Amino acid sequence: MIPMRDGVRLATDIYRPGRDGKAAHDPLPVIFERTPYDKAGTPRTELSLRDPVPASREELAIRLVREGYVVIWQDCRGRYRSEGTFTKYLNEGEDGFDAMVWIKAQPWNNGRIGTMGLSYDAHTQMAMACLNPPGLSCMAVDSGGFSNAFTCGIRQGGAFELKQATWAYNRAMEAPLAEKNPLIRAAIQAEDLHGWFGKMPWTKGRSPVKWDPDYEAYLLDQWQNGTFDEFWKKVGIWAAGYYDRMDTVPAILMSSWYDAYVHTTLENYQGLKTHGRPLILIMGCWTHGNRSQRVFGDVDFGPAAPFDGQVDTDWLTFRLRWFERWLKQSLEPEPVLETPVHYFLMGGGGGAKTADGHMMHGGAWRRSSDWPPREAAPVRYFLHADMELSRIPPAMENQHLAYDFDPRNPVPTIGGSLTSGEPIFSGGGFDQVERPEFYGCLNPGMPLTARRDVVSFQTPPLEEDVIVAGPVTVRLNVSTDAPDTDFTAKLVDVYPPSEDYPRGYALNVTDGIFRLRYRHSFEKPELVRPEEGVMEIEITPFATANRFCKGHCIRVDISSSNFPKYDVNPNTGGPEGTSRIANIARNRIHLDATHRSYVELYCLPD
Repeated sequence: MIPMRDGVRLATDIYRPGRDGKAAHDPLPVIFERTPYDKAGTPRTELSLRDPVPASREELAIRLVREGYVVIWQDCRGRYRSEGTFTKYLNEGEDGFDAMVWIKAQPWNNGRIGTMGLSYDAHTQMAMACLNPPGLSCMAVDSGGFSNAFTCGIRQGGAFELKQATWAYNRAMEAPLAEKNPLIRAAIQAEDLHGWFGKMPWTKGRSPVKWDPDYEAYLLDQWQNGTFDEFWKKVGIWAAGYYDRMDTVPAILMSSWYDAYVHTTLENYQGLKTHGRPLILIMGCWTHGNRSQRVFGDVDFGPAAPFDGQVDTDWLTFRLRWFERWLKQSLEPEPVLETPVHYFLMGGGGGAKTADGHMMHGGAWRRSSDWPPREAAPVRYFLHADMELSRIPPAMENQHLAYDFDPRNPVPTIGGSLTSGEPIFSGGGFDQVERPEFYGCLNPGMPLTARRDVVSFQTPPLEEDVIVAGPVTVRLNVSTDAPDTDFTAKLVDVYPPSEDYPRGYALNVTDGIFRLRYRHSFEKPELVRPEEGVMEIEITPFATANRFCKGHCIRVDISSSNFPKYDVNPNTGGPEGTSRIANIARNRIHLDATHRSYVELYCLPD
């Protein structure tokens, strides 16, 4: 039980090499991971194609100890065996720093400490790194580590990411309060989470998480604090504010195109590489942490999709090479460590239905000296009033398309870059057609483009492959009759009709959202004035890498909701996360010679 600066003690398991039944006293490097998911449990992703059964924490520790490391797993504050109160994300910087001070002072540590971990365990790494803890020598940050939680991870484009609501509900059942009192756990389990998602926004005492006031409180704080101010500029959720102060510790940064942390991973890469540190960036095609699979959602990305056998033998082997380099200071050349960027280029698989019933999108790994690849160049596709997407800008004036956005009937989320949404939503690639298993789908079998509040712009069938690898930016000129509203954008790879898919297949590639009150800045939200007229906004869907094949079409869908991925704007202009009323907004997209709306893609030569 390691004491923190305020006296709270954190439960910590320490594994050391032994000789003849006794702990060896040689000073050794340490591998350290902090987790809210039970230091004595079994992580779901410590596996490989060769060893598909996940290793327990103890089994993984034994493997690492035999490689010559002391291994330490620690429960985060207020989780499992650790003392204190859990407030999501905000204690991890100081607690991680204090734990590192304690570790470095032990006689069995040689002064070098490496960290690793997925998701929240990635957040804990980046949080402590902001404070430059003693002994930190390298990191393996997998699918997390907030660059700025206001723009990715908690909020995005001003909207609130509702994976935070499902995470709070699911994790409250493991919290100390529920552990001590079975009736509390039973009360949480008895709540109808699907029903509660139809009664948003939640408020104090009016939520399925009300049975644990601490969890409800931090969730509502994140939801209702809608201005990028001191609430968000804290260690643990704002690494971008600490880049200039952080030590140049070598780091692996890994995520994947259907993960919820694409933007934060790439922003960390850009922010940290400027300070001369050794960095490796890995971007797969997976959903959150599922690096040894090939099917995500309804789409098969082919035999090359897993990390295993492509980037390296497996993820554990890659980490061992990394720790050998920076904790044991090996100078042996490792080609796999010398390439700064490994990314998976999706697409090119042909689109047939596999024997398992999935659409074969395919893809292949590529290596690059930087991200985006230096040879990638921005290309603009303009939105036209006839619904065409074209590289030729519009020439006519006074062109716009209008639709009514009703918050009571939001556009349902069908896959995407999602995590932690079960049992309400899940991520991956899907044909953008309503199905009963997707929350909020009222018209099964109908394409989302059939909705009157989804406006689609599509290229003619491509005459040659278009290879996209880099950021995606959607610049819109818009107007509304509401004091506040949202605009969403989704990039879609449209397959032509085939024997397996007679209506074709519209694969979601990436999407984003923007809340209009933030059109001037996230620091000073401002409601729309009636006389304001046309406003220019920028939606930033996650970056991606996808081959749009010859004969396919590139499509951009514009709307004003994507629920339950994001909370729904009530169009009232009321404070964030509190409105009990909603209004229909008439929203317009302007797309003429004066008000050019477009999507900008970074394209590679074939």
